[in-house]
Amino acid sequence: MVKKNTRNHKTFSEVVGLKAFFQNDIINFIVGILLVLLAIYTAIAFVSFFSTGQNDQSLILDLRPGELQNTAKLFKNSCGSFGAFVSYFFISRCFGLSAFIVPLFIGMVGLRLVKAYQFNLLKWFCCMSIAMLWLSVTAAKILTPVLPTLWFNPGGDYGLSTCQWIENVVGAPGLMSVLVLTALVFLTYLSRETILVVRKVLNPVSAISNRIPFSVNYGQQSEEAAENSVQTEADPTVFDDPTAQVVEFGNDGKDVVIDRPEEEMMIVATPADSEEHAANEENEMKVTAGLDEQKADSKVVSGNADLNVPINPLEPWLKYKYPTLDLLKKYETDGKPYIDMDEQKRNKNRIVEVLDNFGVKIKTIKATVGPTITLYEITPAEGVRISKIRNLEDDIALSLAALGIRIIAPIPGKGTIGIEVPNAKPNIVSMESILNSKRFQETTMDLPIAIGKTITNEVFMVDLAKIPHLLVAGATGQGKSVGLNTIITSLLYKKHPNELKFVLIDPKKVEFSIYSPIANHFMAQVPDSDEPIITDVKKVIYTLNSLCKLMDTRYDLLKMAGAKNIKEYNRKYVNHQLRLTDGHEYMPYIVVIIDEFGDLIMTAGKEIEMPIARIAQLARAVGIHMVIATQRPTTSIITGNIKANFPGRMAFRVSSMIDSRTILDRPGANQLIGRGDLLFLNGNEPVRVQCAFVDTPEIEDINKYVAQQQGPLEPIELPEPSTADDGDFAGGGIEAHNLDPLFEEAARSIVLNNQGSTSMIQRTFSIGYNRAGRLMDQMEKAGIVGAARGAKPREVLIQDENTLNEVLARLK
Repeated sequence: MVKKNTRNHKTFSEVVGLKAFFQNDIINFIVGILLVLLAIYTAIAFVSFFSTGQNDQSLILDLRPGELQNTAKLFKNSCGSFGAFVSYFFISRCFGLSAFIVPLFIGMVGLRLVKAYQFNLLKWFCCMSIAMLWLSVTAAKILTPVLPTLWFNPGGDYGLSTCQWIENVVGAPGLMSVLVLTALVFLTYLSRETILVVRKVLNPVSAISNRIPFSVNYGQQSEEAAENSVQTEADPTVFDDPTAQVVEFGNDGKDVVIDRPEEEMMIVATPADSEEHAANEENEMKVTAGLDEQKADSKVVSGNADLNVPINPLEPWLKYKYPTLDLLKKYETDGKPYIDMDEQKRNKNRIVEVLDNFGVKIKTIKATVGPTITLYEITPAEGVRISKIRNLEDDIALSLAALGIRIIAPIPGKGTIGIEVPNAKPNIVSMESILNSKRFQETTMDLPIAIGKTITNEVFMVDLAKIPHLLVAGATGQGKSVGLNTIITSLLYKKHPNELKFVLIDPKKVEFSIYSPIANHFMAQVPDSDEPIITDVKKVIYTLNSLCKLMDTRYDLLKMAGAKNIKEYNRKYVNHQLRLTDGHEYMPYIVVIIDEFGDLIMTAGKEIEMPIARIAQLARAVGIHMVIATQRPTTSIITGNIKANFPGRMAFRVSSMIDSRTILDRPGANQLIGRGDLLFLNGNEPVRVQCAFVDTPEIEDINKYVAQQQGPLEPIELPEPSTADDGDFAGGGIEAHNLDPLFEEAARSIVLNNQGSTSMIQRTFSIGYNRAGRLMDQMEKAGIVGAARGAKPREVLIQDENTLNEVLARLK
C-alpha cells in the first residue's frame, strides 16, 4: 500500500504562521493579561458612568474638535474620554445595566488564554449573549417605571426598542409571556432541574407527595416488593434488603409498618381500605365535576355580560400617550399682549382727525388690542353714511403710516364700524398657548383645529368635520405652510391613531417630509407604495382614485348598517349593533392635505380636479375631509367646481384684490400684513385671526414623541382603485390585436411573482396608472388574475408558466 504524503498540504493559517502564533504560550499569556486588564478597565468605566455619565453624555452628543483629547478635563469618567465613550455606547446606546456582561466575558477569555481556568468559551459566549439580551429587554420593561429619574434607560436603547416593538405587536401580556418563555427555555437548557422547579410552583401539593413513592396494592403485593422479597404462606413478607421497608400483614388484616426511612416508605392497602379509598375518590370526582360545572356556567354568564360592554375603538393601543405640552415652545408674551398706551392714543387721535377733516363726525371710539392688530370701534353720528367712511380707507392708512388697514362697515351684530390697525410691536401667538387653553382642552369637536387668536385674544377653533373641506391660499412666505402645520399639530394633540389617518400630498417634496416618523401611526397609503407621503403626480392621481374607491366602500357599509354618517356608524359598531362577519370595522377619520395644489392642476389638470371634486361633494358623511393649499389663487386653479365644494376658506396675505376675491369672494386678503395674519371664512363674514406659530424643532419633537408610543406597525392601506373597462372589451370578448404590447411581459411578471396589483405593473414597467389599469383588466378578461378585492392584491389564477403559455397561445 502506498501511503499518501499529506504533510505537503498545509492550511492557510500554517502558511502565514497564524496557527503557530496563537499556539505560542507566551503570546497567549500576554494577550490574556491584556484582556483581563481591558475587562477591569471597562468595568471601572461602566461603574464610573453612573456618577459621571450625565455630564459626559452632553459632551459626546456635541463633540467639538480637540475635546476627545480631554486636555481640559471636561470628561469626568474615571477612565477618561475613551472610558466615557465606551460606557455610553454599551450602557446607554446598547444594553443598559446588562452591559456589565461584556467586561465579564472579556475577562473570562483572558483567564482562558493565560490557562488560569479552562472555560468552554463558545458555550459561555452563547449563554451570556442570550442572558444579556434578555436582561436588557426585561430591564427596559420592569425597571423603567421604577427608575423614572434615571438619565438613561435601564435596558439601553436596544432593550427599549425591542420592548416597544414586541409590545406593539403582542401587547404587554404577550411581551411578559415571551420573556418568561425565553427564560424557561434558557434555564432548562442549563439544567433539567428547572422542570422540577416549575412543576413544584404549578402544583405544590403534588410536588410534596412525589417525595414519597406511593403505590396501592389491592390484595396483592407490588411488583417491586415481589422482586425484592421472599414470601411464604406461613411467614409474613420479609424483604432481603436490610435497609428496605418491612411491611407485614397481621392477623387482624391491618398493616404493620416496621422502621424504615421515610423517603423509601411503601403503603400496601387492604381490601377494606381499597373500597373506602375508591369511595373517597368517587366523592372527590363528584365535587370536582360540580365545581367545573359552576365555573363553566360563570364563564357563559360573563361571556354574555361582555356583549353589554362597548367596544373600545382605541384597542389594542390603549397605552398610547398623546403629545405633551412641554414639547412646545413658550414665549414671554403668551397670554399677555403688549399694549403701548401712547401708540393707542396717537392712533385714536389721528383717526378722529382724519374723519373730522372729511366731515365725518363720530360719537365714541373704543380700542380692542389683539396680538398683531388693534380694532378701533367707532360709533358715527346720526346721518353719516357708512359708504363715506369705507371710502376713507386709504386716507386713514396714509395718516397712520401703516399697512394692512381694513375697515369693517358695519361690524356684524353691532351698531359700530371697525377699523383694524396693525400694532407697531406684534406679539407671537405660540402653539402652546392655543393648545393649553381651556377651550381646546375641553372641546368635544370631532376634528378640532385650533388656528390661532382673534383680535379679541380669544382662541379661534373650528371643527373640520363640520366645515367639511378647507381651502388655504396665500402668497409665498405669508404663513401658509405654518398654517398647515398648525392644522396637523392640533389634530395630533387630540386624536388617537385609531381615530385619525392622514394622506399627505407634497409636490414640493420638502414640506411634509418632517412627518415621516409618524407614518406608521397616522398615515394611510395606497398598496405597494414606497413612501406614505406622496410626491409624485402619477401617484397623486392613483391615491385620489383610491380615496374615491374607499368612499364608495364606506357608503356601502353605511347602507348595510342603516347609518347616515360615520359618527352614527361608529356608534353602532362600538355598541355591538353590527355583524363583524359582514366586513364592518371601526372607521377612522381621514384628512387629506394637499400642498401646492396649483402645481398639481398645471401638471395633471382634470385628472386631479375630478376626483377631488367628487370627494369634496360626497365624502363628508363617511369621514373623509380635504385641506388643499395653493400660493397661486387664480381662477384657473381654484375653479368654480372647487370653490363650490370647499366652503371653508383660510386666506393669508395675497398680492392683489383679484386674488382675494378668488379666495373669499370679496377683498380683504390683500390688506393683511403677512406673517400669519389671515382671514377665515366659513359663513357670512370672514374672521381675522393671527395664526399660531409652530416651529420646525417643535414639530420634530412632537413626531419623535408620537413615534415612540405604542401604535400601528405600518400605515393603513387604501383600497386599490378600480378602472373602467376599455372600449376594446365591449361585448365581453378579447382579441389579440386589442391587447397592450406589454400584455405578455406583464402577465409573465404577475405569474412569476404570484402577485397581481396595478401599482406593481406601474412600477415594474414605468407606465402610467391608466395603462397599468387597462393591462390588469385585460389579464382579468383572459383569466390570468381575479377581480379587484379592494386594498388586497388580485388573486393570481394561473400558478405556473406552462399554463400561462397555453393561455397566451390561445389568444394568438
